[in-house]
Amino acid sequence: MKILYAIQGTGNGHLTRALDIIPALQKHGELDLLVSGCQVDLSLPYPMKYRLRGLSFIFGKNGGVDFYKTFAQVNSRSFFREMKMLQVQDYDLVISDFEPISAWACTWAKKACIGLSNQVAVLSPYVPQPAENDMLGKLILRNYAPTTAHYGLHFARFHDSIYTPIIRKEIRELQVSNQGHYTVYLPAHEDYKIVNRLTQLKQVEWQVFSKHNKQAFRLGNVWVRPVQQDAFLESMAASAGVLCAAGFGTPSEVLYLQKKLLVIPMKNQFEQVCNAAVLQHMGVSTLKNLKKKQLPALHQWVAEGPTVKVNYPDETAALVQRIVQENT
Repeated sequence: MKILYAIQGTGNGHLTRALDIIPALQKHGELDLLVSGCQVDLSLPYPMKYRLRGLSFIFGKNGGVDFYKTFAQVNSRSFFREMKMLQVQDYDLVISDFEPISAWACTWAKKACIGLSNQVAVLSPYVPQPAENDMLGKLILRNYAPTTAHYGLHFARFHDSIYTPIIRKEIRELQVSNQGHYTVYLPAHEDYKIVNRLTQLKQVEWQVFSKHNKQAFRLGNVWVRPVQQDAFLESMAASAGVLCAAGFGTPSEVLYLQKKLLVIPMKNQFEQVCNAAVLQHMGVSTLKNLKKKQLPALHQWVAEGPTVKVNYPDETAALVQRIVQENT
């Protein structure tokens, strides 16, 4: 059996869970990998059949997606060329982790495409929804990478078709401790804004990992350094808590490690607004932004933020087995 596994390359969460999904898929046939997009800090230790431009959301520095840069890098001719080049008919099974080229190529060819991602779970009627009704956000989520069958991943198992997060082996084997510092990863915020806020909470050390700065520096109780995977995991595992965006990968890993978690959803990212609503439903602390008026809430989280208990068993092999059995 020939399998195509297509992975979204915006952010790191899609690729980190792929590290566990790929070996499970390889047991079921000949596997080709496709990655499209940019804004990623990781590379896969597996050969890639396709590395495509695709469509990416570009993170800005003001707390959200930079729509100007996002639309500036969109190339419709390139998208259609890549879509038509991809011979999805050659595969017995196509799985898309919110990857648009493979999804639209299957739509064009009238071929089944299996959705395996957090995004396919976000709009499920079984999942708690945010108060605001963002019609445009829902439209984008439904049509960015359309699929014919859906296997969702979310922070809790709200339905039989929704699985708990895939926690990679690297995280499950971390030595966990509490050395008192707080780890920060807010890729859509500018460094000086983060530092300006966190230096006002002088009672703790902050370890900030930055996408925007290639040189480490320290200002008072805030240490800023470039994103480096091993250093980030080491910091997170030894932290008292983690402040991050409301994506899926990092919050899932923080919950698994039984750390305090505070999330700030990116602006103009409806998926993150939905994730924040679910996390808040579970008892996780959330903030709307990092403005000065949020300092009291930030102080309160440091002083008495809750640790939310979760159970994330390793179900990757069973999930992949189910996808193969139900779709081939």
